[in-house]
Amino acid sequence: MVRTILALMKKEFLQVIRDSNMLRMVFLMPIVQLFLLGYVASTDVKLISTAVYDDDRSGLSREYVRSLSAGEYFITDTPEISLLEAERGFRESRYEVALIIPRGFSRKLQESKQVKIGLMVDGTNANSASIALGYANVITRQFNERVTGFSPPITLRQKRLYNPEGESVYFMVPGIVATLLTMITMLLTSMAIVREREIGTLEQLMVTPISATALILGKTIPFALIGFLEMSVALFLGVTWFRIPFAGSWGLLYALSFLFLFTTLGTGMFISTISTTQQQAMFLTWFFAIFAIMTSGFFAPIANMPRSIQYLTYLNPLRYFMTTVRGIMMKGASLDVLYPQVMAMIIFGITIFTFSWLRFSKRVK
Repeated sequence: MVRTILALMKKEFLQVIRDSNMLRMVFLMPIVQLFLLGYVASTDVKLISTAVYDDDRSGLSREYVRSLSAGEYFITDTPEISLLEAERGFRESRYEVALIIPRGFSRKLQESKQVKIGLMVDGTNANSASIALGYANVITRQFNERVTGFSPPITLRQKRLYNPEGESVYFMVPGIVATLLTMITMLLTSMAIVREREIGTLEQLMVTPISATALILGKTIPFALIGFLEMSVALFLGVTWFRIPFAGSWGLLYALSFLFLFTTLGTGMFISTISTTQQQAMFLTWFFAIFAIMTSGFFAPIANMPRSIQYLTYLNPLRYFMTTVRGIMMKGASLDVLYPQVMAMIIFGITIFTFSWLRFSKRVK
């Protein structure tokens, strides 16, 4: 069986190398893009999850916190937490901003002394971080104007975590890594199997003494390896060319990427069972890919999407993998932090791959 799988893998690699169109994944779906871009891609940054550490616990400090929550920009109704809990919340992507109000805040304001407030921002998304800092500055200035009449002003001591330079490429490249692995493995798997059916070689394979298991493994393993190769190239360029710091574990990233492959390869197999031509397979793959990319948080924060779309994103496996890649690369997130994403990928992977395996095995028998 091993020799059979290796022979099928060699055949697939040769076909991919000889067919350049398999690697040119450019296909337009203007209607789908119109709706997704219109509803999902938004430059507004609202509903910023904010952790509050109020060491003053005075009426003025609570009033300042309430002023931040006005206008739906900052969500400050989370229970008060410690600084260590705030740091873990950043790693788990539960908080985007942490506000630190020092002891003596109210007393210094009443004595017309300068007050310094700490504001830590998750800089993973440089654009969102810059906008959040701008919001905080405006709201603080308005609070000064209302309470102290500009004398003395409250000073925000800002700190941008994980991306102190504010480079948007730090946010985009990890997303591209996740997207590449999704697109490559899903598209190549679906089109390669359909191509066999188009040229008549799939029927020839069915009459040979090759088991369905060997056929599926021989078809999917090469594309998994190609996906890892593309992912490795993207990571290499990101770290060396774009100078993106890699804060986490390389082994954990590749292990969880392997776990995610069960979802993409399974989706590719499923598309191959409902397509009769390569054009149909490409169309369906691009449809699934557009939905996955636009609702994964790649371009716009999920919190900024309409509530109905936010619920829909829970059905998107790429959402969890996108968070995983960015968490490992930029925040050094470990398995104990990423376990919700890991559990989701396990459920999606087992369900989709098993269903597609059974459906494909039934088609080739």
